[in-house]
Amino acid sequence: MSKKFGIVRLVCVATFLASAALWTGCIHRAPRYYDAYYNDYHKWTDTEVDHYNDWLRETHRDPKLEFRTLPPDEQEEYWKWRHTHEEPPHHKKHDTNPS
Repeated sequence: MSKKFGIVRLVCVATFLASAALWTGCIHRAPRYYDAYYNDYHKWTDTEVDHYNDWLRETHRDPKLEFRTLPPDEQEEYWKWRHTHEEPPHHKKHDTNPS
């Protein structure tokens, strides 16, 4: 009987550890970047990616260029641009009332 209890306990502990490991692996936090020009932080969410891609197109840069690889002066250029473009053009709400 004690051998069966030991096996059940082992299975329970293993299941708990495996589920804890899987659960923590599912949590994803968006990276944050510091904007020294405006002294604030920006979470690198899908919305920020949209803004960044718009900036890459407008400034004729390589669309595969990752923000974290930009030199500091170009990152600052992006943040200046970003604060003047609060919402990407393709996300702006359009007036549906044609009156």
